[in-house]
Amino acid sequence: MTETAKLRVVDVYKRLWKYVTPHKLIGTIAVIAMASTAIIEMTMVALVEPLMDEGLVAHNLEAISWLPFAFIGVFIARGIAGFSTEASLGWIGRSVISSLRRDVFGKFLTLPSRFIETSSIGPMLSRMTYNVEMVAESVTSVVTILVRDFLTVLAAIGLMLYQSSRLFVSVAVLLPIIAVLIRILGKAFRRYSSKIQDSVGEVTQVTDEVLSANRIVKIFGAQDYEMQRLVAVDEGNRHQNLKLIRSRSLGVAVTQVVFGIGIAGVVYLAGIESSAGRLSPGSFMTFFGAMMLMMQPLRRITNVNATLQRGIAAGRSLFQIIDEPDEVDSGTYRADKVTGTVEFRNIRFSYGGDVQILEDVSLKVDAGTSLAIVGQSGSGKTTLISLLPRFYDVDSGEILLDGVPVQDYALDDLRAHISLVSQDIVLFNDTIANNLAYGQLKTRSKEELLRAAEAAHVLDFTRDLPDGLETMVGDRGVLLSGGQRQRIAIGRALLKNAPVLILDEATSSLDTRSERRIQEALSKLMKNRTTLVIAHRLSTIENADKIVVLDKGRIVESGTHDELLRKNGHYADLHRLQFNDEPAAAG
Repeated sequence: MTETAKLRVVDVYKRLWKYVTPHKLIGTIAVIAMASTAIIEMTMVALVEPLMDEGLVAHNLEAISWLPFAFIGVFIARGIAGFSTEASLGWIGRSVISSLRRDVFGKFLTLPSRFIETSSIGPMLSRMTYNVEMVAESVTSVVTILVRDFLTVLAAIGLMLYQSSRLFVSVAVLLPIIAVLIRILGKAFRRYSSKIQDSVGEVTQVTDEVLSANRIVKIFGAQDYEMQRLVAVDEGNRHQNLKLIRSRSLGVAVTQVVFGIGIAGVVYLAGIESSAGRLSPGSFMTFFGAMMLMMQPLRRITNVNATLQRGIAAGRSLFQIIDEPDEVDSGTYRADKVTGTVEFRNIRFSYGGDVQILEDVSLKVDAGTSLAIVGQSGSGKTTLISLLPRFYDVDSGEILLDGVPVQDYALDDLRAHISLVSQDIVLFNDTIANNLAYGQLKTRSKEELLRAAEAAHVLDFTRDLPDGLETMVGDRGVLLSGGQRQRIAIGRALLKNAPVLILDEATSSLDTRSERRIQEALSKLMKNRTTLVIAHRLSTIENADKIVVLDKGRIVESGTHDELLRKNGHYADLHRLQFNDEPAAAG
């Protein structure tokens, strides 16, 4: 990320330009249309000379009888050129947005879990929306203005030189001054634009949190607090935008003053040239018209620098994401069949700090057996099972599946052999059926889907819904109860039918009756399947083939339920806390 942040402006724009070059044909049409617009506008100004000299001064109407038709033709041509410019550049702009947005979203799909979990969601969402739009504006609007207006300025200069090279000198001295002004303002624009984009991410973050946790906000009366948070980040955004607006407005004002001085010089020199008989009224009006026509493009070129710098800052932020390394997927091993033997050897892991989350953890789970992992909150239970599908990689030690290190597996193949039901149920704003048959499970038959739904007791509640399995679940499954969401997640794992099953508090959201029925389904599922279970309710893991107790990242006990109770150690203490048992006899 640091290297991308150091990218030069020209490097960022080169990378952005690569999103434009695939559309060369449309771009060529746009450039031709913009060049035509510049020529047409200068033609319109050039028509002023015969109108003035022949019509208004000499009163020779026959000599200018063609002028009305010429003006009509000029405006028709200008309309066609304008339409072609806007339509073609608009098409390119939307194509650039789509390509960039897909690249960023594709990167989101391959980023390591650690990066996503340590990054704020708001700024990442802002990059997908606001920043991408800023890039498209810089690519299309900037190109439009720079190409069309640059050509217009060139055409105006050519026409002014043709009419009077002496008068042009008074205008030419202003151009370097304006160029220096644009360069100075550009640095300020880029600095403010980067800060604006960061502040938009903060606004998005606060808004996303309020919408996601609206019940918590209401029940704890945090409306005023959240409003203060929003006001604080929004005020920062407003201040940065005002700084940008002031810089842009100052650039326009200074440019106009500088240009006004040039106009004064032109008027003074025009009087001298006219007195010497070297400048006709028509020539002066044409020169003056070309000069005034050049003023607007110069103003837009001064303004467009702000847009350009916003695009550069936005592009850099997008490339920071795109350049992030993907998950490490260097393994090539693919197993035709996995029996499910899992082994952890001397595992050490931390989240990058000094605190070790797991310390010298070693255990083996034979194929087709169940292992329950218990312990106090923060003991490392969820972290341990997250290492098996390589959501994280170990700091040291080794994890093996069927005797093969998990790093040797291709990631997609490794994860194809593992099902997961976590306590944080993830449902997508889709139908119940599509949440069951998610991802690669789309290929499963209708019969398989129904069997999994029946086994997970999903059909118990979908029978009462008007659309059954085709019912939409809402954002994050908000239209369903916690227990219903849990059943869908279990049904999804049932449908995958993988040889290794991870259950992380898989029945935590179920009432007692539903839990008993789900436990029956899970018992059938767990037969002849390697199962790693994390459970807070010890009653749900009494029949596990083996139980290990984690404490501060270390295994402090292991055995069956009865063996651990007889030891009267950590497990027995946990059991007493839940069931208010009398101290078990040491044996």
